[in-house]
Amino acid sequence: MPELDRITQNPERMGGRPCIRGIRVTVGMIVGQIGSGVAIDDLLAEYPYLEREDILQALRYAAWRSDEREILLASA
Repeated sequence: MPELDRITQNPERMGGRPCIRGIRVTVGMIVGQIGSGVAIDDLLAEYPYLEREDILQALRYAAWRSDEREILLASA
């Protein structure tokens, strides 16, 4: 896993979804906004408490998670 010190998960916050620095901004929200064409600078303007590295780590986290493989085990 890459260095992702800004990505946090807490079962009691946002349903356990990965968030940025423990605040109520999820990785999914950031990735969804970028995927829909919102520029990083526009996200930073809309959410002034975010930092550029927060967004970059959210993207790295999403890329890492999408690269995971699921291995199916034969049932006994």
